[in-house]
Amino acid sequence: MSSILNVTTHSFTDCKAQAAALAERIAGHLREGIDQRGSAVLAVSGGSTPKDLFARLSRESLDWARVHITLVDERWVPDTDERSNARLVKATLLQNAASAAQFVPLYTDAESPEKGLAEANARIDALPHPFDAVVLGMGDDGHTASFFPGGDHLAEALDLDGQTRVLPMRAPGAGEPRITLSLPAVLDTRALYLLVTGATKRDVLADARLGLGAAQHYPVRSVLAQTRAPLSVYWCP
Repeated sequence: MSSILNVTTHSFTDCKAQAAALAERIAGHLREGIDQRGSAVLAVSGGSTPKDLFARLSRESLDWARVHITLVDERWVPDTDERSNARLVKATLLQNAASAAQFVPLYTDAESPEKGLAEANARIDALPHPFDAVVLGMGDDGHTASFFPGGDHLAEALDLDGQTRVLPMRAPGAGEPRITLSLPAVLDTRALYLLVTGATKRDVLADARLGLGAAQHYPVRSVLAQTRAPLSVYWCP
């Protein structure tokens, strides 16, 4: 384990061990939240990386009926779509003991994220704050959440003084239109994790930490450089 400024890195030899360790940590945060205020909130990312984590976390023993689970970001597609993050969470995390948790989606029935924005913001505003844990992922292009390079609301999303918790995002590398928690919303948490797998993403993360050349513009650098929420990176091959 090594620590660089506000970032602590935990490296594992295999991803099953990574998932087990992080699931145990998150379950601990959720138990603490329940003990302290009667409920807990977990915000998670989608993609293929967290599947092992979700499967392991779903079996942790705690009072899941008192847990709210929401998303860090979402593609603007219904949960019947294979690319829906909500669909992934329902299929892998809201299972076993965790099936009792309350899921709070970002997607609404509106035709665009812009038109669904007010409802999505209201849902997130209604949750207890701060979150008990937030799990981020990262793409090969240095994006995290839906903070994509070239995003139409990227500057607003990364503004640490911004007051809006949820924003729409459209970007060349995003595929579908997206909706995302803002950086201030992501950092409004008791525990912040970045889940990373593979050598390529390890190198992207290292470049972002150094901030040299093109890497100084990687959106994930805003998460690495902030000082509001200490960040723990969990990496496996």
